[in-house]
Amino acid sequence: MKLVSTAFAALIMAPAAFADDKQPMEGMQMDHKNMNMQTDDKSAGQTATASGTVKKVDKDKEIVTIAHGPVEALGWPSMTMGFKAQPGQLEGVREGDLVDFDFASKGMESTITRIQKQ
Repeated sequence: MKLVSTAFAALIMAPAAFADDKQPMEGMQMDHKNMNMQTDDKSAGQTATASGTVKKVDKDKEIVTIAHGPVEALGWPSMTMGFKAQPGQLEGVREGDLVDFDFASKGMESTITRIQKQ
C-alpha cells in the first residue's frame, strides 16, 4: 500500500516540478528568416465583386448578411453569408436593399471593401 501512495504522490507532484522551469514568452526574440512565409495571392486573400440582397445589418458586430449570386472569380455558388464591414460602410444600408459590392476573402473570413445600393 505504501508503494501505491508513493507512486500516487509522484504523479501529483511531477507537473509542479516541471512548472518552475517554464518561462513566459514575452520579449523572446524570434528568428523568422528560415520560415517559409507564403506571399502569393492565396495567402493574402482574394478579391471579388458580387451583387445581392441585404438580409441583415448588425452594426454592433459590424457584419452585413447578403444573399448573393454566384461569384465566378472564386468559384462560389449563390449563397447567403455574413461579411465583415467597417461601421461607415453600413450607413444607409438596410435589409432588403439590392447591392453591388467588392470584398476580400481569406479562408472563412470575407470583408466588404465597397458596397453600393443598386
